Amino acid sequence: MARTITKITAHDVRFPTSRQLDGSDAMNQAPDYSAAFALIETDAGDGLAGHGLTFTIGRGNEICVKAIESLAPLVIGRTLEDITAEMGKFWRRLAGDSQLRWIGPEKGAIHLATAAIVNALWDLWAKVAGKPLWKLLADMTPTEIVRAIDFRHITDALTPDEARAILEANAPGKAVREREMRERGFPAYTTSAGWLGYSDDRLRTLCREAIAHGWTHFKQKVGGDIEDDLRRARLLREEIGAERRLMMDANQVWEVDEAIANMRRLAAFKPWWIEEPLSPDDILGHARVAEAVRPLGIGVATGEHCHNRIVFKQFLQAHALDFCQVDAARLGGVNEVLAVLLMAKKFGVPVCPHAGGVGLCELVQHLSIFDYIAVSASLENRVLEYVDHLHEHFVDPVVIRDGRYMPPENPGFSAALKPASLAAYSYPAGSAWRS
Repeated sequence: MARTITKITAHDVRFPTSRQLDGSDAMNQAPDYSAAFALIETDAGDGLAGHGLTFTIGRGNEICVKAIESLAPLVIGRTLEDITAEMGKFWRRLAGDSQLRWIGPEKGAIHLATAAIVNALWDLWAKVAGKPLWKLLADMTPTEIVRAIDFRHITDALTPDEARAILEANAPGKAVREREMRERGFPAYTTSAGWLGYSDDRLRTLCREAIAHGWTHFKQKVGGDIEDDLRRARLLREEIGAERRLMMDANQVWEVDEAIANMRRLAAFKPWWIEEPLSPDDILGHARVAEAVRPLGIGVATGEHCHNRIVFKQFLQAHALDFCQVDAARLGGVNEVLAVLLMAKKFGVPVCPHAGGVGLCELVQHLSIFDYIAVSASLENRVLEYVDHLHEHFVDPVVIRDGRYMPPENPGFSAALKPASLAAYSYPAGSAWRS
């Protein structure tokens, strides 16, 4: 029986993380981690609903909520079965509505809202199928995956036939890699110890706690005063030792020549990558930085602020990144992420998604696990970000074991917030904000 979508509700959910400087970096000194949350209901009467979100850091979250409400009429009244039968075509209609597309196109608040709705639809689809999202995707045929992607504007980098060939080539080993994921999980790194606003004592304590829990990869926020960056890098190396990996993240604050000069000094601490050294739109600048720091053994990582698959295409074509950091809620949901995973595979660039925030860890674990099982078939130089806060507010929170994400088992995309958390942190009326 067809399942008709009857209602989409948007919620403004914010957590006051600025009070403890959780999430602080050189560009975003005091963020309040927030989610514009979409809830999709149907006429099926079985209690299943689609939960999706997009991530912001406070002010402006209300704009994404309004954008979700603006997109909702394009979805209400349609059946889930019709949407999922031609997911790529549906995505193009949703992202390509001419009047709403004008305020993007395929970027900004309208694209963030697209992600919330699209992710909620995939969540509902996975629940109806009785599978976690990663398993729903892994069980799809190459043709079904290709049908879910809009290849418009990227066929000079990846054609549908090339995407299908990648998936077909990896199909024979999927069962073995799925079993490996269930047994060992997907490798992760922690950002929780390296926020820019934390004191030295707190950094040391968090590093020691992380090592005790099996973490081997750590990320440091840089981009404040270079002398302070050097001092903190020395502190981190003292705590984590020479054998563990250290990554650095400048959060967009440097100029091209400044980034090159600073990384030549920070190279003494052997960072694995420098993340977002420049404006996220500066493709040619990233290419210059990458060319300069690769001989130092440092890669360039970026992508959490890449608007869409077309920007990723250009980064890959320009050889401007060494680590591709897709974001599950800035790209236009699962469909567009699939396109980037396949392009990255063709160009030989490992995908190391951006996470943290509100619910991003819950979402991207599904995408990384699917990427390994069906697309990349490799864990070489692949690691998924983890930030240890706000998971307690989710019905199906992430499970970390010895520094690795263990595959979710519950049906859906792991995006559902607990009703009590939704009520308490709704802005501005929730109890967390009234107090």
